[in-house]
Amino acid sequence: MVHPMLIRLCKTALVATLALFFLLVAFGNLTDYGSNWAFVQHVLAMDTIFPDSTLTWRAITAPWAQQLAYWLIIAWEIVTGLILALASLRLARGACDAGRFRAARPLAILGLTLGALLYGLGFIVIGGEWFAMWQSPTWNGQESAGRFLVLIGFVFLALLHEEREG
Repeated sequence: MVHPMLIRLCKTALVATLALFFLLVAFGNLTDYGSNWAFVQHVLAMDTIFPDSTLTWRAITAPWAQQLAYWLIIAWEIVTGLILALASLRLARGACDAGRFRAARPLAILGLTLGALLYGLGFIVIGGEWFAMWQSPTWNGQESAGRFLVLIGFVFLALLHEEREG
Protein backbone atom coordinates (compact mmCIF):
# COMPACT_ATOMS: atom_id res chain seq x y z
CA MET A 1 0.00 0.00 0.00
CA VAL A 2 1.23 3.48 -0.86
CA HIS A 3 1.78 5.73 2.14
CA PRO A 4 -0.91 8.45 2.43
CA MET A 5 1.73 11.16 2.73
CA LEU A 6 3.19 10.13 -0.64
CA ILE A 7 -0.27 10.35 -2.20
CA ARG A 8 -0.74 13.83 -0.72
CA LEU A 9 2.65 14.88 -2.12
CA CYS A 10 1.62 13.58 -5.56
CA LYS A 11 -1.59 15.61 -5.38
CA THR A 12 0.45 18.64 -4.36
CA ALA A 13 2.73 18.13 -7.36
CA LEU A 14 -0.27 18.05 -9.68
CA VAL A 15 -1.63 21.32 -8.27
CA ALA A 16 1.86 22.86 -8.52
CA THR A 17 2.05 21.74 -12.16
CA LEU A 18 -1.10 23.68 -12.95
CA ALA A 19 0.18 26.69 -11.00
CA LEU A 20 3.28 26.66 -13.18
CA PHE A 21 1.16 26.17 -16.30
CA PHE A 22 -1.01 29.23 -15.63
CA LEU A 23 1.95 31.38 -14.65
CA LEU A 24 3.87 30.34 -17.79
CA VAL A 25 0.84 31.07 -19.98
CA ALA A 26 0.52 34.52 -18.42
CA PHE A 27 4.28 35.09 -18.74
CA GLY A 28 4.11 34.12 -22.41
CA ASN A 29 1.19 36.46 -23.00
CA LEU A 30 3.12 39.32 -21.38
CA THR A 31 6.49 38.69 -23.03
CA ASP A 32 5.12 37.71 -26.46
CA TYR A 33 2.04 39.89 -26.29
CA GLY A 34 1.41 39.98 -30.02
CA SER A 35 1.01 36.23 -30.59
CA ASN A 36 -2.08 35.68 -28.49
CA TRP A 37 -3.22 39.26 -28.96
CA ALA A 38 -3.85 38.37 -32.62
CA PHE A 39 -5.86 35.34 -31.48
CA VAL A 40 -8.08 37.37 -29.14
CA GLN A 41 -8.46 40.15 -31.70
CA HIS A 42 -9.60 37.81 -34.49
CA VAL A 43 -11.92 35.77 -32.26
CA LEU A 44 -13.65 38.90 -30.95
CA ALA A 45 -13.79 40.53 -34.40
CA MET A 46 -15.24 37.31 -35.85
CA ASP A 47 -13.40 38.14 -39.06
CA THR A 48 -12.36 34.58 -39.92
CA ILE A 49 -15.65 32.73 -39.35
CA PHE A 50 -17.91 31.52 -42.17
CA PRO A 51 -18.38 34.43 -44.58
CA ASP A 52 -22.16 33.98 -44.72
CA SER A 53 -22.60 33.69 -40.93
CA THR A 54 -25.46 35.74 -39.51
CA LEU A 55 -23.77 35.82 -36.10
CA THR A 56 -21.29 38.60 -36.89
CA TRP A 57 -23.51 41.15 -35.16
CA ARG A 58 -21.92 39.83 -31.97
CA ALA A 59 -18.43 40.92 -33.04
CA ILE A 60 -16.38 43.28 -30.90
CA THR A 61 -14.15 45.37 -33.13
CA ALA A 62 -13.33 48.31 -30.87
CA PRO A 63 -9.58 48.04 -30.15
CA TRP A 64 -10.00 49.25 -26.55
CA ALA A 65 -12.59 46.51 -25.85
CA GLN A 66 -10.38 43.85 -27.43
CA GLN A 67 -7.39 45.05 -25.38
CA LEU A 68 -9.53 45.02 -22.23
CA ALA A 69 -10.63 41.44 -22.93
CA TYR A 70 -7.03 40.35 -23.46
CA TRP A 71 -5.85 42.03 -20.26
CA LEU A 72 -8.71 40.40 -18.34
CA ILE A 73 -7.61 37.00 -19.66
CA ILE A 74 -4.00 37.67 -18.63
CA ALA A 75 -5.08 38.90 -15.19
CA TRP A 76 -7.26 35.79 -14.79
CA GLU A 77 -4.27 33.58 -15.66
CA ILE A 78 -2.02 35.37 -13.16
CA VAL A 79 -4.57 35.21 -10.33
CA THR A 80 -5.27 31.54 -11.05
CA GLY A 81 -1.56 30.71 -11.13
CA LEU A 82 -0.84 32.58 -7.90
CA ILE A 83 -3.75 30.97 -6.07
CA LEU A 84 -2.63 27.53 -7.22
CA ALA A 85 0.98 28.28 -6.21
CA LEU A 86 -0.11 29.36 -2.74
CA ALA A 87 -2.36 26.31 -2.52
CA SER A 88 0.58 24.09 -3.48
CA LEU A 89 2.65 25.52 -0.64
CA ARG A 90 -0.18 24.99 1.84
CA LEU A 91 -0.80 21.46 0.58
CA ALA A 92 2.92 20.66 0.86
CA ARG A 93 3.02 21.96 4.43
CA GLY A 94 0.05 19.73 5.28
CA ALA A 95 1.28 16.60 3.52
CA CYS A 96 2.29 14.94 6.79
CA ASP A 97 -1.10 15.51 8.38
CA ALA A 98 -4.39 14.49 6.75
CA GLY A 99 -6.37 17.17 8.59
CA ARG A 100 -4.01 19.99 7.57
CA PHE A 101 -3.97 18.72 4.01
CA ARG A 102 -7.77 18.65 3.84
CA ALA A 103 -7.87 22.16 5.30
CA ALA A 104 -5.57 23.38 2.51
CA ARG A 105 -7.66 21.90 -0.30
CA PRO A 106 -10.30 24.67 -0.61
CA LEU A 107 -7.72 27.15 -1.91
CA ALA A 108 -6.61 24.61 -4.53
CA ILE A 109 -10.24 23.96 -5.43
CA LEU A 110 -10.72 27.71 -5.92
CA GLY A 111 -7.70 27.89 -8.24
CA LEU A 112 -8.78 24.83 -10.20
CA THR A 113 -12.28 26.26 -10.54
CA LEU A 114 -10.90 29.56 -11.83
CA GLY A 115 -8.82 27.66 -14.38
CA ALA A 116 -11.82 25.58 -15.47
CA LEU A 117 -13.90 28.74 -15.82
CA LEU A 118 -11.25 30.43 -17.95
CA TYR A 119 -11.06 27.58 -20.43
CA GLY A 120 -14.64 26.27 -20.12
CA LEU A 121 -16.64 29.46 -19.87
CA GLY A 122 -14.14 31.83 -21.47
CA PHE A 123 -12.80 29.84 -24.39
CA ILE A 124 -15.37 27.12 -25.10
CA VAL A 125 -18.64 28.86 -24.19
CA ILE A 126 -17.96 32.54 -24.87
CA GLY A 127 -15.19 32.27 -27.47
CA GLY A 128 -16.39 29.07 -29.08
CA GLU A 129 -20.12 29.60 -29.11
CA TRP A 130 -20.86 33.30 -28.66
CA PHE A 131 -18.06 34.46 -30.96
CA ALA A 132 -18.39 31.34 -33.17
CA MET A 133 -14.71 30.49 -32.83
CA TRP A 134 -15.57 26.95 -33.93
CA GLN A 135 -16.23 28.33 -37.43
CA SER A 136 -12.71 29.72 -37.80
CA PRO A 137 -10.17 27.49 -39.54
CA THR A 138 -7.33 29.70 -38.25
CA TRP A 139 -8.29 31.12 -34.85
CA ASN A 140 -9.96 28.18 -33.14
CA GLY A 141 -8.71 27.41 -29.65
CA GLN A 142 -11.43 24.99 -28.62
CA GLU A 143 -9.27 21.87 -28.95
CA SER A 144 -6.55 23.36 -26.76
CA ALA A 145 -9.11 24.61 -24.25
CA GLY A 146 -10.58 21.11 -24.11
CA ARG A 147 -7.16 19.59 -23.39
CA PHE A 148 -6.59 22.10 -20.61
CA LEU A 149 -10.02 21.35 -19.14
CA VAL A 150 -9.25 17.63 -19.12
CA LEU A 151 -5.97 18.27 -17.26
CA ILE A 152 -7.68 20.57 -14.75
CA GLY A 153 -10.49 18.04 -14.27
CA PHE A 154 -8.00 15.23 -13.69
CA VAL A 155 -6.22 17.24 -10.98
CA PHE A 156 -9.58 18.22 -9.49
CA LEU A 157 -10.64 14.56 -9.20
CA ALA A 158 -7.27 13.45 -7.84
CA LEU A 159 -7.28 16.22 -5.24
CA LEU A 160 -10.80 15.42 -4.05
CA HIS A 161 -10.19 11.68 -3.81
CA GLU A 162 -9.72 10.79 -0.14
CA GLU A 163 -6.61 8.80 0.65
CA ARG A 164 -6.86 5.99 3.19
CA GLU A 165 -4.87 6.22 6.36
CA GLY A 166 -2.55 3.26 7.10
